[in-house]
Amino acid sequence: MIYFFPTKGNATTKFVALTEYQSQLDQLKKEAEEKKVSYQLKPFNPNFITEYKGYVLGLSTEELNRLYGYRKKGKWINSTLDFKKVTDVSDSLLKVITPLFKFPEWINKPKKYKSYKSKYPKKSFEQKKDLNLVTSKELQEEIEVPDFIAERIIKYRDRLEGFVNDIQLKDIKGLYDNQYQKILSLYTVKTPTKITKININKASVKQLMEVPYFDFETALEIKDFIDENNGVSNFEELGKIEGFSLEKIDRIALYLTLN
Repeated sequence: MIYFFPTKGNATTKFVALTEYQSQLDQLKKEAEEKKVSYQLKPFNPNFITEYKGYVLGLSTEELNRLYGYRKKGKWINSTLDFKKVTDVSDSLLKVITPLFKFPEWINKPKKYKSYKSKYPKKSFEQKKDLNLVTSKELQEEIEVPDFIAERIIKYRDRLEGFVNDIQLKDIKGLYDNQYQKILSLYTVKTPTKITKININKASVKQLMEVPYFDFETALEIKDFIDENNGVSNFEELGKIEGFSLEKIDRIALYLTLN
């Protein structure tokens, strides 16, 4: 309320000045109301309501405190239902402010993840080249295997007199898994070396030494173990032999049989 006190001076001049002053006050009030209205109508993320915004929206201190407490725990409001549960705001007020809620796009439109595709080509057995015929040059140019690794693969294949199975590539020292996978995406053993599997339960030390993975001492230890235990029912039992590693048992089994 504005009080006017009579003072000396021209009454007309003072009246005009007061009228102008009152007009300015009215204009300021009008502008303030317009700003308040425009502020209310602007969409917002309910996770970031300031005290002033809460006041404009009509939220109570208690409702705002519930929201702030929830956010301090690192939790997020992701829906109108979440806002209602957290703040316990009245349904009537919720109905008014809900149209103003603006959630991040990733909430409204969840990201669609692309299905994983192998970076190596998928080829059928017929489409692949023969691993027993691949050259060192091909491995270097097509697989980008270092020259010394490519040569190591060829020399090892020659020592085996040809691969029996793809898994024997695991024996190559220094061959990284991605190179191993890439080789097998383009090559496979199409002409496996013909071998006669050895019956481990009846084999002599000499016969066991024919397995590429056994030296004389290993063959002797296996023979002794077989004799002491009246044979084995699976190749994993060889792991009971002191110092025997089952790391290559899947390759060793390519040359053996149990009966």
